[in-house]
Amino acid sequence: MTDTVIVLFSRDLRVHDHPALAAACERARHVIPLFVADPAVPAGNRRGFLAECLADLRGSLRDRGGELAVRHGDTVAETMRLAGESKAQAVYTSMDVSTLARRRQRRLAEECERARTAFRTFPGLTIVSPDALRPSGGGDHYRVFTPYWRAWTRQPRREVLKAPGMVHVPDGLRPGKLPEPGREPHELFRGGETVGRRRMGQWLRHCVHDYADGHDDMAGNRTSRLSPYLRFGCVSPLELESLAGDEGDEGDGEEFVRQLCWRDFFYQVTRAFPRINRDDYRPRGHEWRDDDHAARAWKEGMTGVPIVDAGMRQLLAEGWMHNRARMITASFLVRRLRVDWRVGAEHFFEWLLDGDVANNYGNWQWVAGTGNDTRPNRPVNHIRQARRYDPDGEYVRRYVPELDAVPRRMIHEPWRSPSGVPGYPAPMVPMVPVG
Repeated sequence: MTDTVIVLFSRDLRVHDHPALAAACERARHVIPLFVADPAVPAGNRRGFLAECLADLRGSLRDRGGELAVRHGDTVAETMRLAGESKAQAVYTSMDVSTLARRRQRRLAEECERARTAFRTFPGLTIVSPDALRPSGGGDHYRVFTPYWRAWTRQPRREVLKAPGMVHVPDGLRPGKLPEPGREPHELFRGGETVGRRRMGQWLRHCVHDYADGHDDMAGNRTSRLSPYLRFGCVSPLELESLAGDEGDEGDGEEFVRQLCWRDFFYQVTRAFPRINRDDYRPRGHEWRDDDHAARAWKEGMTGVPIVDAGMRQLLAEGWMHNRARMITASFLVRRLRVDWRVGAEHFFEWLLDGDVANNYGNWQWVAGTGNDTRPNRPVNHIRQARRYDPDGEYVRRYVPELDAVPRRMIHEPWRSPSGVPGYPAPMVPMVPVG
């Protein structure tokens, strides 16, 4: 049995179904759970949520006799410093796919080899490992979702692991100070595995049955809102898939699981194309407008298009946005304003609590026509979308209070009123009303 193993946490802030932690507890006498607050990793609007996640993780480990060691600085340097101080024989961590994460893992593997310390990566951030599936016709990854979905559903799953009963840390381990929250945490999304598991249980018991019919209802609270907890690994995607299949009715549970598959899909795309946040996945010769005024109005929710402005203001207010609103607002920026998708993607990445490289930038490229969409030039009529998914204007009124007095029949087209709406701008581009 190994004497001491360091488990380096990153985006897997939980004790349930954590393969690296479970393996360390099984194979070592002492386990040092470690998180490094690295200034090179952008926290954006997620800083407060992350601080709550770490506080909850520390509490869960202490409940099991353990501790979360927190260090500040370069992840590799701080991990190796702690390995030297504790005379650890191994470092375990969960595999990730972004450029920054892969560079960090490569450096860590090199430093561990130099120090004669074992280094291992484990699954856990996705349901199916990003490198597990290959198209039968050749290639290193699936470029289209539907064939990936078929292969993904057939892929065997690993076992969902229980949380360890005890975590034995070495004597004298210095805990270290948790990161400061920065800005106030969001009331709608409190961070941590405890909250995430409670929300997961409530969603699966009461809401997943209605997901297929209700997930596009923009005003209704009919989506899981689990994405921030998946982004930080407070909830295991594998456990969530397993439970959704058990709780959901035939068809409804599958529709929700399909969304989890989309998450895995973009992880395997990003593993094959790690510059997904910088370069066009499929260059199509787009010519973007350099328009700071248009980009600023879009970011502030002042485009004069109610459904777009509502979505952008929800993002600023909550650090989250309904999935249908994400598609509508992104499409408006790139299709109508002709602003580079990277401008919008970076704004989303800064503000979204669930913002991660694979899904944020993968979805933006899909909308922009530079990514994995098989119909890259598909049009989006924002008025038709608004009327279909927010027919009473409840979503718009919630986030754009200037439009409270606008009649229901005109809530999505206030510019058609001869007098306009005081305090609300005219649309930035000509809009095409729908019948």
